[in-house]
Amino acid sequence: MRKKTVSEYIEGIKNGNRALLAQTITLIESNAAKHRKKAEAILKAIHHLSGNSIRIGVSGVPGAGKSTFIETLGTYLCNNGYHVAVLAVDPSSTVSGGSILGDKTRMSELARNKRAFIRPSPSGGKLGGVHYKTRESILLCEAAGYDVIFVETVGVGQGETEVRELVDFFILLVLTGGGDELQQMKRGILELADLLCVHKADGNNKQQALLTQKEYELSLHLLHSNQDGWEPKAVSCSSLDNEGIEEIWDIICEFKTYMKERHLFYENRMKQSNAWLESLVREYLWNSFYENEEVKKYFYDIKTRTEHGSLTALEGAYELIHLYEKRTAKNERCD
Repeated sequence: MRKKTVSEYIEGIKNGNRALLAQTITLIESNAAKHRKKAEAILKAIHHLSGNSIRIGVSGVPGAGKSTFIETLGTYLCNNGYHVAVLAVDPSSTVSGGSILGDKTRMSELARNKRAFIRPSPSGGKLGGVHYKTRESILLCEAAGYDVIFVETVGVGQGETEVRELVDFFILLVLTGGGDELQQMKRGILELADLLCVHKADGNNKQQALLTQKEYELSLHLLHSNQDGWEPKAVSCSSLDNEGIEEIWDIICEFKTYMKERHLFYENRMKQSNAWLESLVREYLWNSFYENEEVKKYFYDIKTRTEHGSLTALEGAYELIHLYEKRTAKNERCD
């Protein structure tokens, strides 16, 4: 099969070709060195087309119904003329490294909508609740014309903080029984949320959901404002009954207006760019270290000696660092 050129990828993205967008994200996520230059060329070419969306992070306690919530809100937005992209992150197995990637199946109705694009990606064991190429995927979706982008994280309890550096607005989904959940949930995740939503407020659970909402409203008042004076809100909603969905979108629009009027919306985007820059530098240094020939040559020997106690972990680390610096210095002299 003939490999696509950079120009073909770019044109496909510009034309909103969902198949080519998915292929481009696969290319961007690849660790292969042969794909890196092509990926960089595509990102550079489409960068000026990005930035014209509202980026929404969605996290939640296990069983909170993140996918169902996104599908309901996403369908509502598609029906009102928006183009919606969902970047869903599934946890990777710590044993096999595999991932189920079932979000597209769970959002079957939204996946069939021509105004929507759903891309599940494995976390790859990365902390932060997102894929390490989620930033780049956001830019590609924006360049393809998607004006609302959801980033669904792997779930509370797996270090969700990095999603805050990727999105404009962060929604935290919880269930009824707010008092117990609040004790289990780290204060930090509450401080990150712009909106706390008590989900599954339907049937016999509806009244309890409203009480839980009130509990969280009181808790949020005890926390400092999250972003430049914006007061985080607590609401209840039901994806099953389609209740509270329009109110949630109104709150998101209110937030966007609030931030833009105070010239804070794009200031936050600039902070995100700086965080991305630092992330790329860390990624480069990590890869540079573990791809170093001297490090690869002696890594398992030093690791084995550390495991058997003939080297301390500190001694082993310094020995690897010395090998890395020695090889790097040698390469510089050769250049």
